[in-house]
Amino acid sequence: MKTMSWKWTALATVVAVTALASDSDVRNVITGSAAFVSFKDEKPGTYRKITVSDLPQPYATEGVSNGPQVVPMPDGAWPKAPAGFKVERYAEKLDEPRELRTAPNGDLFVSESRAGRVEVFRGITADGKPEQHSVFAAGLKNNFGIAFYPLGKNPEWIYLANTNSVIRYKYHNGDLKATGEPETIIAELPSGGGHWTRDLAFSKDGKRLFVSVGSASNVDDPDTHPRETHRADILEYTPEGQFVKIYAAGIRNPVGIAVNPTTGQLWCSVNERDMLGDNLVPDYITSVKEGGFYGWPWYYMGDHQDPRLKGTHPELKDKVTVPDVLLQPHNASLELAFYEGKQFPQQMRGDIFAAEHGSWNKSVRAGYEVIRVPLDNGKSDGVYGDFLTGFVTADGSVWGRPVGVAVSPDGSLMVSDDASKSIWRVSYTGK
Repeated sequence: MKTMSWKWTALATVVAVTALASDSDVRNVITGSAAFVSFKDEKPGTYRKITVSDLPQPYATEGVSNGPQVVPMPDGAWPKAPAGFKVERYAEKLDEPRELRTAPNGDLFVSESRAGRVEVFRGITADGKPEQHSVFAAGLKNNFGIAFYPLGKNPEWIYLANTNSVIRYKYHNGDLKATGEPETIIAELPSGGGHWTRDLAFSKDGKRLFVSVGSASNVDDPDTHPRETHRADILEYTPEGQFVKIYAAGIRNPVGIAVNPTTGQLWCSVNERDMLGDNLVPDYITSVKEGGFYGWPWYYMGDHQDPRLKGTHPELKDKVTVPDVLLQPHNASLELAFYEGKQFPQQMRGDIFAAEHGSWNKSVRAGYEVIRVPLDNGKSDGVYGDFLTGFVTADGSVWGRPVGVAVSPDGSLMVSDDASKSIWRVSYTGK
């Protein structure tokens, strides 16, 4: 095993944080129709709760194509975090940084999907930059997911998800470059069409490998479109790559998946369907029920039938699982992570942080932020809050798009941003 000297702990802004008088710091939750907002209303520390009863009728507003105009980071622009938090630019000039994963030894791995490679960053200097970085692996195909196996402090493999396969490299703590040739674990995943990202997560006991596969389309009926076979699903394999079953179905695009390290519960972050109006259908974050069906493409949010597939599969109407946390429609929820650090305030420990890449199918933009989902004993009451905002200019142009989130060894939160091509570091100072 390789050993390394680290400056994370020595340089970390770690403070002793005591709990507030209340068990929760969540206050004044916005509900009802007021919970549907645009980027103009996003403010760190603001909390919302959207429920099924708040949903409008389909086509209450027209479905639009309103993709962002991505611009260079303006002078004076900077991500905004809640009071007491500090935001620094850890790395820049990356090539479409996407998923982030922290290795057991503390190295930060990032998928650069467009370039087909994975980079690794180590430590932090006095001015907040990496001590080292290296290309770990290249020659990949629209890679996204990263997972270490077996779980624990001494993994032997690193698994990487291409859009059409899963491979693994031999791995030891401290490896900055892949050694040897990759082993193909899953030779063929459904691919083509839209939703190319594939994420990976191992069950807490290490016996299951979960692979997320989004749909190929917005709302094509799998009955008549064979390309949707084994799509809009979370698939279960053995760690050796043997297919076991469809773990959960009807999840249009489960971009990010993660297992709660305390409870062992699988969660996912989902892009729902488009073109039913500004406030349909909510994206969501949810615990994943084994064998659960989440509706796509025939239903959404319980027994609401998609009008474009009216009359199909009435037998499924009462079998649709309603997600735990309904988010802003079209905000493109991507990677999520459980906060396992000790730097942030006590109330945030165990909570979910998730990257919202931002809308294209809404008349006024939403998303372009990192959110927090408070959990109580591993469960959510449907509330979520704005945590890191400020990536959209006043005129609606976009300079930052969060994609990945990971917790660093010192407890700060790392956020990848594929518009400014950066990794941001959010630390708690209490000031």
